Amino acid sequence: MRLIRLLKNDLAREASDWVDDELISRQQAEAICQRYDVDFHQAQNHSLGYRVLIALGLLFMGTALIILIGANWEDIPRALRMWGMIALTVSTQSFAVFRYRSNESAGVGLFLLGNVFFGASIILIAQVYHLGEHMPDGIFWWALGSLPFALITRSVWLMLFSLVLALIWFFVEAHMGFNPSAFPVFLVAACFVLVVSRQSILLLLSTVFALFVYIQYQFTQYWSHHFSLDIWAANAFVSANLFLATYALSHRLRMSAAVKAQDYAAVLSIWVLRFALLGLLIMSFETPWRELAEEMNPSHTSLLYVLCALMALGVMLALNTARLRLVLLLNMGLIGLAAVLMFYSVPDLATVLQVLSNIALVVTGIVLIMRGIQRGISHYFFLGVLSLLLTALLRYADLIGDYLGGALLFLFFSALLLGSAKYWKSQQIAQESTDEN
Repeated sequence: MRLIRLLKNDLAREASDWVDDELISRQQAEAICQRYDVDFHQAQNHSLGYRVLIALGLLFMGTALIILIGANWEDIPRALRMWGMIALTVSTQSFAVFRYRSNESAGVGLFLLGNVFFGASIILIAQVYHLGEHMPDGIFWWALGSLPFALITRSVWLMLFSLVLALIWFFVEAHMGFNPSAFPVFLVAACFVLVVSRQSILLLLSTVFALFVYIQYQFTQYWSHHFSLDIWAANAFVSANLFLATYALSHRLRMSAAVKAQDYAAVLSIWVLRFALLGLLIMSFETPWRELAEEMNPSHTSLLYVLCALMALGVMLALNTARLRLVLLLNMGLIGLAAVLMFYSVPDLATVLQVLSNIALVVTGIVLIMRGIQRGISHYFFLGVLSLLLTALLRYADLIGDYLGGALLFLFFSALLLGSAKYWKSQQIAQESTDEN
């Protein structure tokens, strides 16, 4: 998938420079931007950095006011404390509604400031009247109270604010041994905003992360029979299957005619690839495999049912896509691996699996290099080269470690890089010859 979709706002600004240099007409620039669902005129006004600075400025303004009030909290009469904080929150949100009608960006910023005041009101008023001894409840009501404004305005930033608060509440609640059962409300709300609002890669990745954490937590409490954040060996297999399902989802979205869906497909695909390489690098050592083999036992039979259910989900998402066979084979491989670790005690199994992981890592790197050359995608090419270099370097540090081995290793590096560069150049020359003919 072309990564230009992730840089389309930069493309719009570049197109403006091309118009100024009279390389293309304004109509052509608008047509280019329309292809990637970006507003040519709006992209020239404010950048993402501008909006981030405004949001941070408002947050710091709210924080400064809260600190000032907190410093003089004991000197303020009790009734004035409560009604003053309520009045501050209501007036800020009311002014935000007024500004939102004429200036959406300014209104969202004021809503964000009002949400900060709302959280401060919960904390300070609860201290005055000693409301609730369960600390995470305050964070929950702060997140829940901020959620309606995100849904009404369909603002990415307000939804992100509420989701971050919900994640904080989730981790605090789980750490204290309680089940954050209301967390799916925020996940559904985030998915709704992702669908109906403008594209947001940050909100997409945050939502996927939150969903993964929640699913893993549910399985953890099922296997441990109590609510905790403990990580089990089975969670590694669940994570791998979730990433495969996400990969299948990316190719399902890629088939959509909607530009936003194709953008999300590119983001999900590239991040799944990065985490897959990271996982292979971690499993290229013997220690992780040995620990997995020691922890996995026949009592984890329920894991196989979970993996089969996740495989069914991944296959269903991959139907009628070009990656159906790959998703099916990888899922079956994970289920088979889990079964082997559970039911068979093979001598030196960890060493065998380490060797297979290194082979898989090298093969993946070679495939990425070839695909990058064939499709002209430099990101795949350099990611493949990086994976091969890291594999060789890790194996040198882990296995060889002498001068002769180091010399041979760097000779291999040199041959690999020079050969890749030569092959890349030959492919570019061949492509140019084809275009001329």
